[in-house]
Parts: sequence; structure tokens; C-alpha cells
Amino acid sequence: MTGAASTGGTSLKIKAQVMLADEIAMGPGKAALLEAIASEGSISAAGRALGMSYRRTWLLVDTMNRCWRLPLVETAAGGRHGGGARLTDTGALVLAHYRSIEARLAKTRDGPDWAALHDLLRERPEPPRKG
Repeated sequence: MTGAASTGGTSLKIKAQVMLADEIAMGPGKAALLEAIASEGSISAAGRALGMSYRRTWLLVDTMNRCWRLPLVETAAGGRHGGGARLTDTGALVLAHYRSIEARLAKTRDGPDWAALHDLLRERPEPPRKG
């Protein structure tokens, strides 16, 4: 969840990302992908549901699986019984904790700090200064 509180022409955008070195281990898009994998039962179907290419979907899953101590997504090869993908217990746990963090962050949009920042903003940005 990426949330934005808007007041007139101003807004507060909150986006939680878990970084590991230079990699985004978890963020809004990866969380949505995990949810889609859980509901679709397939990496390719999850990608289609989210409007992502198969390659992009696989790259995101690979990044997540490389960043966490245990894989977040397990795959099964196709064949007579079909293949598929599912969240591991670790994947479900990471997703639940991430969504909990997002929910708590979203509550800050209605707090006094945002109201105070809003009061200090101009109505519009000034034009860039010349020279």
C-alpha cells in the first residue's frame, strides 16, 4: 500500500521499502506480487493479473528469494499434474509484517506532524530562480 493524504494542492506520500544493500527486498509492488501469487497459484498468472511481463515477474521473485534468509516463493515444475507457485511460510510471514508496517505508516497521514508540515508549505512552488 502506498498511501497519499491530500489537502488542496499538497499531499503526503508514504511508501515503505525494505532495502538490503542496493536491493529492494520488499516494497508495495513486491507485496502485491506475493498476494497475486498466493491467489493465482502461478507466477505467470500473477504477473498477468498485475500487468507485468513474465520476465519482470520472475526477476522480482528472484530478488525477493535472494534477499531473505529463506525463500518467499516456491515453484513446482509443470507436467502431468501442472506446475505452479506458492508462498512459503516465510513468504506469508514477511507479507503480513510488511502490510502491518504499511497500515501503521498510513495512520501518520492523519496525525499532527502532517498538519504542521502542511501549514508550513506554500500554496504553490515559486518559479525557479534565474541565474
